[in-house]
Amino acid sequence: MAPVWDKRPGGKEALRKVENFRHAMLWDADALNLLAINPDKRHNRILTPHPGEAARLLNCSVAEIESDRLHSAQRLVKRYGGVVVLKGAGTVVASESGMSGIIDAGNAGMASGGMGDVLSGIIGALLGQKLALYDAACAGCVVHGAAADRLADQYGTRGMLATDLFDTLRRVVNPEIIDVEND
Repeated sequence: MAPVWDKRPGGKEALRKVENFRHAMLWDADALNLLAINPDKRHNRILTPHPGEAARLLNCSVAEIESDRLHSAQRLVKRYGGVVVLKGAGTVVASESGMSGIIDAGNAGMASGGMGDVLSGIIGALLGQKLALYDAACAGCVVHGAAADRLADQYGTRGMLATDLFDTLRRVVNPEIIDVEND
């Protein structure tokens, strides 16, 4: 039985349209599922898998991914190119040039629906501002995690929603804004 994402013609058609696209791209969610079925290597994209997606991309178990997250991210880069953001506790960012980093920001409250979409939006916005792939990925992860950490400090981690990050994100990227609530 083929996976659900393999049956959707819209996703496959979208991938065909970006086949020759040379600008910076970010691939997440179903694009990663389709990539696992039709692997290719590109130097102009950021992949943002969570451990389950990474396991599909590398045809291994989630336990194998989690047992050595840095090595897993490097394996993904070697196979698929570009930059990889392996999401999760201790998000790993790895690039084809050999640069890698572990993001020391974020918390358990981020394990909720939509958080990855917010991260993708932040990184996409940074790519739109012409940051290099690795720089956009690292900066996006730090900003995302820092905003979630501020929220956790103020309200706790339980019940954190992706949309809760929006106001805090603005304050993280604009530190000159005076935080009236906390003065």
